[in-house]
Amino acid sequence: MQSMTRPSQLLHPHREPVATRPAATVLLLRDTQAIVLLRGVLLVIVLLSLVTSLVNLPAFTWLVNTLTPALIFAIPVIFAPEIRRALERVGRISDIDFLSRRNSRSTREETENMLKALTRAAGRLSERRHGALIVIQRRQYLTDYLKTGVPLNAEVTPELLLQIFYPNTPLHDGAAIIIDNRVKSASCVMPLSASGVLNSLPERTMGLRHRAALGISEVSDAIAVVVSEETGSISIAHDGRLIRRLDTDRLYNSLHAFLLNDAVPGKNNLSTTLKSLVKLKSKPKQEDKS
Repeated sequence: MQSMTRPSQLLHPHREPVATRPAATVLLLRDTQAIVLLRGVLLVIVLLSLVTSLVNLPAFTWLVNTLTPALIFAIPVIFAPEIRRALERVGRISDIDFLSRRNSRSTREETENMLKALTRAAGRLSERRHGALIVIQRRQYLTDYLKTGVPLNAEVTPELLLQIFYPNTPLHDGAAIIIDNRVKSASCVMPLSASGVLNSLPERTMGLRHRAALGISEVSDAIAVVVSEETGSISIAHDGRLIRRLDTDRLYNSLHAFLLNDAVPGKNNLSTTLKSLVKLKSKPKQEDKS
């Protein structure tokens, strides 16, 4: 018997799979300067093609044909940041356990106590409108950023975080990094986001702290908690995205879901992905037998 036709194929018989669409590749370049560069490259190629085809210029045509192979080596240099960003996203999709670091020294109860202390501190910082940036390390190391700050290795308490981010104190400018439920370092320098996500927002109240929070979430799997100095609003940065306007309850629930749940919402590990692929391949066989 012929295999059964899926309803989606009846509605869209000529539709390509999502993974094979050209738009899926373009999504990796969204909100980056690569889109502008890509437009410029395409425009130059079109203009050169028109000039060489409409006007008989042997010397110019020879020059274009000679320099064209050099573009193969120029593309990785021009699009280096975007290529790195795409590879980091691909690497984060395959959550391979034996290549990643597992945090075994901290228990679930210690993590919950740390989250409660962080949530209380964020709420009080928000009420006082004291700007803060707190980065929580997960599986990927943040050693390079730890070296830029002042070592502390202190227990996470609301009083400590309030003192760190009190205005005009030596440690208030920068990020506090939490590793194994302890504040390992403060006044750390974070990479700034270049994705342009904040530029698309209508509000102009997000400054360097939010750009730094997005930046560290783009280059690692860390969770960044930001308290705005101007509005007092609380936000979370994760995977290059910003979750805004959180109260203390939503902040705690979000951090709890990211750090203590077995799987991060919207992100599958490698074993789950392989199981889903096996199920998809076995379904047509079962339908053929029927």
